[in-house]
Amino acid sequence: MGAPRIAVAVVTMGNRPDEVDALLRSVAKQDVPPERIVIVGNGCPLPEFARRLSLPGEVTPIELDENLGCPGGRNAALARLREFGDIDVVVDLDDDGLLVDADVLRRVRELYAADDRLGVVGFRIADELGETQQRHVPRIGSSDPLRGGYVTGFLGGGHALRTAMLDEVGDWPAEFFFAHEETDLAWRAADAGWRILYAPELLLQHPKTSPARHAIYYRVNARNRVWLARRRLPFALVPVHLGVWVLLTLLRNRSRAGLRAWFGGFVEGVREPAGERRPMRWRTVWRLTRLGRPPVI
Repeated sequence: MGAPRIAVAVVTMGNRPDEVDALLRSVAKQDVPPERIVIVGNGCPLPEFARRLSLPGEVTPIELDENLGCPGGRNAALARLREFGDIDVVVDLDDDGLLVDADVLRRVRELYAADDRLGVVGFRIADELGETQQRHVPRIGSSDPLRGGYVTGFLGGGHALRTAMLDEVGDWPAEFFFAHEETDLAWRAADAGWRILYAPELLLQHPKTSPARHAIYYRVNARNRVWLARRRLPFALVPVHLGVWVLLTLLRNRSRAGLRAWFGGFVEGVREPAGERRPMRWRTVWRLTRLGRPPVI
């Protein structure tokens, strides 16, 4: 196999024009340019990018009539890339992120060229001071953000996906809209035998944030956690996973309004259809546990 052909996909709601410009300029500075750049306007119009920013490769804007959420927007990018049929790896970047180093795409290409079962490569997320929040390290507990290796999940803000893996396991769960879509995809990939690599040398600079900044966070976080368990876990693990998560939520959450929204989302997750049930095999459960992230947590 030759060098993998890389596309960059960015989904935006149109509320961060300066940040998107800065991100695309950092993509343009890569020493290995992407073959294609796809920019999705999630329910918003898009400005002209290609000539104004001197972007490399083919630049494709997609304007969606409504906001489909992050996974839905990324699926729109994947659908267009499939129509082109000339991409092997898709690099998804948050619209307020920044590629500080000029060799990120080259390193991504080298990683995929060296391992034909590498499905996902997760980037390290750090703020302007170089600090990585612990929630952005794909391991349990306090873990060194500079320690790379094979893991059980990845970060949505910056990662790469092999298109052959997506063709096998399916795209993003669009119905999730926001929260836990990465875990759903990671568990499907792991169950199909694809490897997930955390590569901290691949840095995406991103402002320090809290997921609770989104008004819908508590509701969709609860709903999607229940859906995730119903879709992907063996029946015996569903009550264990949800029981541990409920206990941790009650211990950590001090917001009454947040707990009310969380409870509503939990009920919604139980009552509403969760989508196709495709539980992982027990050997996948064992493999994830050996990698340090048992799916009951």
